[in-house]
Amino acid sequence: MKLGIAQLNLTVGDIAGNAARLLAAAQEAHAAGAALLLTPEMSICGYPAEDLVLRRDFTAACEAAVRRLAAEVPPGLALIVGYPERSDDGLFNAAALLRGGQVETVYRKHHLPNHSVFDEQRVFDSGDAPCVFACGGVTFGLNICGDIWEPGPATRAMEAGADWLLVPNASPYHLNKERERLAVARSRQLEAGLPILYANMVGGQDELVFDGASFALNADGEVVAQCPAWQEGLFYFDLAGGTCSGPQQALPDEDAAVYDALVMAVRDYFRKNGFKGAHLGLSGGIDSALTLAIAVDALGADKVHAVMMPSDYTASISVEDSRDMVKRLGVRYSEIPIKPIFDAFVGQLAGEFAGLAADTTEENLQARTRGTLLMALSNKFGTLVLTTGNKSEMAVGYATLYGDMAGGFAVLKDVAKTRVYRLANYRNRLSQVAVSNPIPQRIIDRPPSAELRPDQTDQDSLPPYDVLDAILAAYVERDLSARDIVASGFDAATVKKIIRLVDLAEYKRRQAPPGPRITPRNFGKDRRYPITSKYRPEGDLP
Repeated sequence: MKLGIAQLNLTVGDIAGNAARLLAAAQEAHAAGAALLLTPEMSICGYPAEDLVLRRDFTAACEAAVRRLAAEVPPGLALIVGYPERSDDGLFNAAALLRGGQVETVYRKHHLPNHSVFDEQRVFDSGDAPCVFACGGVTFGLNICGDIWEPGPATRAMEAGADWLLVPNASPYHLNKERERLAVARSRQLEAGLPILYANMVGGQDELVFDGASFALNADGEVVAQCPAWQEGLFYFDLAGGTCSGPQQALPDEDAAVYDALVMAVRDYFRKNGFKGAHLGLSGGIDSALTLAIAVDALGADKVHAVMMPSDYTASISVEDSRDMVKRLGVRYSEIPIKPIFDAFVGQLAGEFAGLAADTTEENLQARTRGTLLMALSNKFGTLVLTTGNKSEMAVGYATLYGDMAGGFAVLKDVAKTRVYRLANYRNRLSQVAVSNPIPQRIIDRPPSAELRPDQTDQDSLPPYDVLDAILAAYVERDLSARDIVASGFDAATVKKIIRLVDLAEYKRRQAPPGPRITPRNFGKDRRYPITSKYRPEGDLP
């Protein structure tokens, strides 16, 4: 039989729009000769709908859309769609089989993930019954996403008579996630002895980004078909016994996957929220340069306005490199010196600050002057400000509230500084894009600096970024203790300082804009720490 997977970019809450896209996909699959079309988890309402599913009007609208869609599915095609099902038994993350003009059967997700970015147990009840059905001479069982991450549901499908396991997913991307999914799917294949068709969503949703990369495993656990990552489309599989033939697409390497994730996240955040374009502050540094390249790749040069806001401490090469980069990319560019505004602030505060030496207050005033200018441009032109800070800076508070943190979307929020350099070099190597080599090499080679005081570099306040990022990965992403981090080879005083900075900066991160998650532990949905806390994890160090 011929089966289709609809790897779609759906929008949370766009119930009518999602249903229309599902119907169009069903009609196309039917015309291509498919007997069955599998769509992603929660395809009617988008994922994650979060507390929207607690609203009875929302779930009623989803239910109505499912029934209307069932009546419109082409005769001879079976369509599987995901939706929040409300019944007398509870509220369920469900998948419905639509066939013959009706909702033929419904499967309720068994295992509700309640870790990292997931809190499905907060809103959904668990199902416990298998669901199998026949189509095209094959008996299929259903599991939904998290069901295959735990033993049990796959075996129940096999015991109910399934020949193949269909798994609709909304599995968000992070580094090496494709490898994790494959390992989990193989463990379920070994458990139940069933070949698996795994269908995943694609697209950005607030902090999450979904990479698609749907695949098929045969009865021996071998990948026999692989759909592309970061690409919408309908993909077809010809099933024969315990194997199938289908797409054979190589997955991108790590840097390519991260870059594609950031581009898709920016594009979808703008498209799905209706923003006209982007403003960003261009400093001549590596972070703003990479952010600008991503913004242009996501939105197009005509939708991006870069603003250089030099001060007395801005190096001439920073201005030169910024001018060079905007010429390469063809974006709108403005220069607005901040000295007159900064001097006015300092003058107004002179009486209050009398007798006090200049310190980080004056440095932060420069950053806040820039933030105010960017937000004014955003208000006037209906654009969104992209912030340019990276994960390393956000971790240790090396950022200014209402200054360089002011904006609507933080593109590099989950990108460590060492990876910023890798991505900049990766983007310069790309040849199949409209603008090649967009980031001047001097920007990549220069020592990073906030340029808020004379001869400043980041390493005046922070250890080298390779050291900093390794400590942060251990403490933030792997939850290692201070002693364990030191035991792995890091200086105790440095570890103690960095952990203290991370914990002190929690109040800043709570006020930061959202940004795409690309690691297994981001600041936002993943890592939820109290602002007010007396616990000092570095306290056990001498």
